[in-house]
Amino acid sequence: MSCFQGSFHSYLYRSGDYLRGNRRFTIAPTIILPMEPISQVLGLESTSQVLGKEPIVPFAILLVVILVVPILFERLRLPALVGLVFSGVVLGPSGWNLFHSNLPMMNLLSDIGLVYLMFVAGLEVDIKLFRRRQNRSLGFGSFTFSVPFAVGTLVGRIFGFGWTAAILIGSLFASHTLLAYPIISRLGVINNEAVTVTIGATIFTDISALLVLAVCVATHTGSFSLVNLLTLLAWLTIYAFVVLIGFDWAGKEFFRRSGDDEGNQFLFVLLSLFLAAVGAQLIGVEKIVGAFLAGLAVNETVGEGPVKEKVVFVGSVLFIPIFFVDLGLLIDLPAFVNSLATIKLTLLIVVGLIGSKFIAALLAKLVYRYNWREMLMMWSLSMPQVGATLAATLVGYRVGLLPAEVLNSVIVLMLVTSTLGPLITNQAAVGLTNSQAEESAPITLSDQKPEAANSTFTIVVPVYNPQTQQYLIEMAALLARQSNGRIVPLAIAPAAARMDAPQFTTSLQRSEELLAKATAQSRGLGVATEPLLRIDDAFAPGISRAAREQKASLIVMGWGKRTGLRARLFGNVIDSVLWASHCPVAVTRLVESPKKIQRILVPLENLIAPALQPVQFAQMLAEANQAQVTVLNVYVSEAGRRHRLTSSNKIAARRSHLSLLVSKLALPNPPEIQIIAHENVAQAILQAARLYDLVVLPFTRNRTSPGGLATSDIITQLAGQLTCSLIILGEPQHTQTVMLPTGTPNIKIVV
Repeated sequence: MSCFQGSFHSYLYRSGDYLRGNRRFTIAPTIILPMEPISQVLGLESTSQVLGKEPIVPFAILLVVILVVPILFERLRLPALVGLVFSGVVLGPSGWNLFHSNLPMMNLLSDIGLVYLMFVAGLEVDIKLFRRRQNRSLGFGSFTFSVPFAVGTLVGRIFGFGWTAAILIGSLFASHTLLAYPIISRLGVINNEAVTVTIGATIFTDISALLVLAVCVATHTGSFSLVNLLTLLAWLTIYAFVVLIGFDWAGKEFFRRSGDDEGNQFLFVLLSLFLAAVGAQLIGVEKIVGAFLAGLAVNETVGEGPVKEKVVFVGSVLFIPIFFVDLGLLIDLPAFVNSLATIKLTLLIVVGLIGSKFIAALLAKLVYRYNWREMLMMWSLSMPQVGATLAATLVGYRVGLLPAEVLNSVIVLMLVTSTLGPLITNQAAVGLTNSQAEESAPITLSDQKPEAANSTFTIVVPVYNPQTQQYLIEMAALLARQSNGRIVPLAIAPAAARMDAPQFTTSLQRSEELLAKATAQSRGLGVATEPLLRIDDAFAPGISRAAREQKASLIVMGWGKRTGLRARLFGNVIDSVLWASHCPVAVTRLVESPKKIQRILVPLENLIAPALQPVQFAQMLAEANQAQVTVLNVYVSEAGRRHRLTSSNKIAARRSHLSLLVSKLALPNPPEIQIIAHENVAQAILQAARLYDLVVLPFTRNRTSPGGLATSDIITQLAGQLTCSLIILGEPQHTQTVMLPTGTPNIKIVV
């Protein structure tokens, strides 16, 4: 057998007779085990090799990074995108070398994140604010584009770049990202003229910067001539007209025909994005130009509804974070640290950008006579360089127009400006809030609209959960008795294709039982009750439509939890009602009967008149229960004796402002005013809430920044940690309703 050992090492012979010289011998049928590992014979590989080649593994790692890292950096009070870029550096060639930007999966996801980033930038532009201050927006836009453009071009020439590359560097300086929009929205200064002008200027700067990018890339990749340039501009004009006009018309027509089908509307918006990106490449323009124009095209069609929220959500939680991680992979940290020329370039780019934006804001101050605080607001809002800047830099780097040194410098610029800009915005916005509080006009009955004078205070109470129904009815009854109003218990029976289907009959019977029970409870509490049973396609549209038909003044709903993937992606019933309702919505989580509520806490962040709606709601409930209302404002303090002295002065000023605003409400029993200095707003509210039976929180829609990363929401933290009863009061988008506890009709303030 030894002579056949080599053969048996590699092959499995059949049984039979074999000759060796003059000798015959027989091989019986046997199983011969090979000497190699069985995993190789069977085509199997080791676990490490499989995991190394399996694309699901790096994708799973990416999901862990974009889930954990932003949370950690936000707790450190640093922007989440800084953490994502840092993660890319750690996971990339400069760190653990687990990822490379040339991986097919990373290329695909990063490209999607790139176009999504620019699409969201166009989608988030507030065209209505631009139209409100169109001339001044164009004026400041020209300032904040031309000055940084000239400075950036000069920086490029100083470091020896050609004219095309230097001009592209100048365009990188010219654009800006409204990264601090959630701050100004939360603090209620969005209607300040300086803020409105800065928001409107974003359209001019981004479009101009992208046009410069398109021309520079076309010049670099092709033979430059005047004819080619004019041809490109002609195609670009036609393309922009088709996207802006055609997509806008098609979007409005599709949304009108699709009704409330959010799934198809969501897909239409995504299709518009990628069709525009492909169209831009067909005419020789970078796809990010098409993505931004697509965002502008469907801007008004999508509006501020739930479809926009879901579109931004998909990008901000998945594709855009992966784009920032990929940017970190491109950073060559050793080369950056060891190169003195790169450090000088980075320093000059950062200083040049911040200084040029300051000069542009100063010019706007001198021309339009803004005060210093408004000037600081314009400077800080136009400082962050995230969306268009990073996208254009990456495009220039990929086509070979910009070297790696510029890419590294721009990423550092993004990290610095995205951290410094919001910090300055927060300080300047607080000052504008105080000045607006002093100028707020008193709210009187003369502000009422004539058609509202004879209306009845109507409270719609959707009933669909027997466990919360009793307390909801009691809450509505207290408010209705105090305002001499009525309750409309509402039951929604989901429609079916056939009205005689057994499932529909069962659903209808259950709705009738819930409605009968709610009606008996309401009448037992001594309030006027008009039950309503509605057959509709879905719960949320049925509630919103019924409330509008009944001319409701308030919708009182029970608390709902987000469960399952669909609820997290497309929202639940409460989310949809908050977006669609025409009147305030009180989302309640009551741990005991509303009749036992004696102490009510109303935390306020905005010291302006429209933000006092929760105070009026709480006072209306307190009058019915003979309870006491406390209005709480948290001042974010700093450590140190000098800061403590400054904080005491600011606390006194805030108390004076808040007392003045509350006095203008002319409430029968004015609430108690309490100002707390604390380093953490959520923790301060949680500590104060231990002494109260109910906390009333205002609901504000959280607008995601064009960078695609949502900021942390204090209301979300409080809702998960408060142990007492909780009411989240959501106001309609375009009007805010002042509910007076004396039973008078609503006063509507257009904001």
